[in-house]
Amino acid sequence: MAGLVAAVVMLSSATLIEKPTKATTYKIDTSKSELKWNGKKVTGEHYGTIDLKEGTFTLDGTKLTGGSFVADMNTIVVQDVTDKEFNGKLTGHLKSDDFFAVEKHPTASFIVTSATPKGNGTVDVAGNLTIKGITKPVSFPVTVTPTKDGAMVKGTLVVDRSKYDMKFRSKSFFDAATLGDKMVYDDFTIEMDLVAKK
Repeated sequence: MAGLVAAVVMLSSATLIEKPTKATTYKIDTSKSELKWNGKKVTGEHYGTIDLKEGTFTLDGTKLTGGSFVADMNTIVVQDVTDKEFNGKLTGHLKSDDFFAVEKHPTASFIVTSATPKGNGTVDVAGNLTIKGITKPVSFPVTVTPTKDGAMVKGTLVVDRSKYDMKFRSKSFFDAATLGDKMVYDDFTIEMDLVAKK
């Protein structure tokens, strides 16, 4: 009898262990989500926003397991320049081949390849970032906060523009001493604030 009870307990435990958790895919609400960019140069910085075109992420319970999003590079906005003419010139320059080459590459994308929980809702995300048709692996931490009808994901990605053929005043392509105070730093950031629902 004792052996039978033990067998039943072991079978029940095995069933519980092997039972998979159902993952849920959430659609990013582009009207409530935001991408903020910030680029620095020796003499200052510029910042603004880029609109999301579409995206999803997948949660297994509260654990992030996958996701992707597409940014509409035609929507890049400069927020720190108030002069209309200068703002237009800077926006146009960012859309040119010196930077994002928007006419040839109207979108940029990110696809999650792995997500490692670090505790307290923090996850180390690795994935493939594509800009100007060039795909490179990147990784960065995000926080995942479940909501009653979905989840919020927030994080800041540091991008090395020199890896995406953005050569303008970059020390990776030109002599830093010659560039002097006209140098634009290679790293820029994309701050993500994503809201998603089932």
